[in-house]
Amino acid sequence: MQAPLVMTVIGRDRPGLVEVVARLVAAHGGNWLESRMCRLGGEFAGILRVQVPADREAALIAALTNLAAEGLTVVAHRDQPTVAASGPAAAVIELVGQDRPGIVREISAELARHGVNVEELVTECSSAPMSGEPLFKARATLGLPAGCDLAALRTGLEKIAADLLVDVTLEPLSPQS
Repeated sequence: MQAPLVMTVIGRDRPGLVEVVARLVAAHGGNWLESRMCRLGGEFAGILRVQVPADREAALIAALTNLAAEGLTVVAHRDQPTVAASGPAAAVIELVGQDRPGIVREISAELARHGVNVEELVTECSSAPMSGEPLFKARATLGLPAGCDLAALRTGLEKIAADLLVDVTLEPLSPQS
């Protein structure tokens, strides 16, 4: 029997961090399933999902916890996926505009009001090409609840976008076949 685990990993960025975690997973008979990892500032941060034989789960978690001595903090949780009957509809939101505090808060509050689940969110700040002003970009994959009024959601997002002086698009994803 396999034990699925979801982990967060964070530590001062340096070569070899991914290898250390991968080596421990493999040493405990585990399988690396998926991950998202990157350097943010001077820190390395990641999330990953692995499977390990159930009888080796505790030993793997203990070994990962011991990485704190090397400056790497790992938190592992048993993955307990929920199965949706038909799965939610999906959409993608993209946003671009001059950076300012509160953009993510305002947009995420509108999404929450409509019962929308943020499944993946990627944001970045960069310099605008002509002015050099800080430019904020966001892209999120969304899970829409059954019966979600996409037109009302789009209207709410467009109102916020006008207030924040950003461009926002919301597009439904076509179902996977």
